[in-house]
Amino acid sequence: MGNAVCWFEIYVQDMQRAKAFYEGILQVELQQIPAGIEMWSFAMDDKLAGAGGALVAVPGVASGGNSTVVYFACADCAVEEARVAGYGGTVTRSKMSIGEYGFVSLVKDPDGNQIGLFSQQ
Repeated sequence: MGNAVCWFEIYVQDMQRAKAFYEGILQVELQQIPAGIEMWSFAMDDKLAGAGGALVAVPGVASGGNSTVVYFACADCAVEEARVAGYGGTVTRSKMSIGEYGFVSLVKDPDGNQIGLFSQQ
């Protein structure tokens, strides 16, 4: 297994305001990800250390508080998802396809922190 964290998302309500904030303070240009929901990614280079990530706007998904989701790399996120309840957590979104990018599951730990599980299969 490589680095434990492979992706992050920052959920926002007003994408234009959020883009202006992050682009302004970090002096970067975000790139839109065509994923069926509004996503703008920070620059990534898979040959370098660190995790990529994006701003995400999904109607009905709250921002603020615990709105940053850390994704953990998995061989098949359904396997880790199946373990969640046994360790006191809950599944908030079962394994779903994110198109050519792979699959994700969203789960809450026993303290209520939402995390993501990511896999290519």
